[in-house]
Amino acid sequence: MRTVALEEHFSVPHLARRIDPSIVSRRGYRPRSAPPDGPNPLELMTEIGERRLKSMDEAGITVQVLSITGPGPDLLPGADGVAMAREINDYLATSIARHPDRFAGFAALPMQSPDACVEELRRSVRDLGFHGAMVNGTTEGRFLDHPSYDGLFAAAVELDVPIYVHPHIPPEPVRQAYFSDLPAGASRVLETAGWGWHSETAVHLLRMVLAGTLDRHPGLKLIIGHMGEMLPMMLDRADNVFCNDIGHLKRSVMRAILDQVWITTSGIFTEPPFLATLLTFGIDRIMFSVDYPYAPNAAGRKFLDRLSLSPADMAKLTHGTADALLKLNVGGKAK
Repeated sequence: MRTVALEEHFSVPHLARRIDPSIVSRRGYRPRSAPPDGPNPLELMTEIGERRLKSMDEAGITVQVLSITGPGPDLLPGADGVAMAREINDYLATSIARHPDRFAGFAALPMQSPDACVEELRRSVRDLGFHGAMVNGTTEGRFLDHPSYDGLFAAAVELDVPIYVHPHIPPEPVRQAYFSDLPAGASRVLETAGWGWHSETAVHLLRMVLAGTLDRHPGLKLIIGHMGEMLPMMLDRADNVFCNDIGHLKRSVMRAILDQVWITTSGIFTEPPFLATLLTFGIDRIMFSVDYPYAPNAAGRKFLDRLSLSPADMAKLTHGTADALLKLNVGGKAK
């Protein structure tokens, strides 16, 4: 069966090295140790070619939608950030062109320059053939509900492409208050993939609802990964408590999120969180993803093989919803 994975990452080390190391460190990046029993994800990310394709083939993955995480152009202000975003997107477009039946792309954006984000999104979609953009967490402490990003969202609606809101390392004050003073290594994991950046992504989406961002842009389509970044478990609770205290919104918190947010399975391959997501969002809003190379493609395939879904629902999960949302014409027709 055709299988699309759409939170799959790459990196461009020679561009990332342009960022001042002090900026990278201040944003919270730390050296990452290679796992003792497998390849280093940081090495795998640099390759968009035969090694990646072999892993995809072994796991039955037809198409990867590629995106950059970081360090990236969001760390750079002004012209430097704009130039880096353009170079990353041009690099990705060239890489996709070598294997156009296997790869598609999300744009990187210069998030410190909101007006330039609009132009780069338009260029990436219209000229490079990308299918949306990925935004990595907050930018200089600003969430996406900041009014400066209204132009970006209007452009995404105009182009009819989604914005993927991806986790990022929380800002330094949050890291110090919530995640510091733990044994070696524990703080780092807790503030990132162990908990912190997932809960921050949920806060990010809730802020976009509560600030009225989704009401101002009802056609905006958002994607979040990791089985909904904790929202499926807590959405009904949030909806119930907010309904008594807010009157400025056109829709309830739950309704706004269910109307405008899609979920991917990236990096979480057990049934309980999948069932919570399925019961909260429905199969039409869930799309398969791996989170390669942070998670192995084989683990994603084993997860799919364990699921008890009808053929129609499995087709939606593996490719149908992604094909429709992203307007993918990559990798041939479903079988």
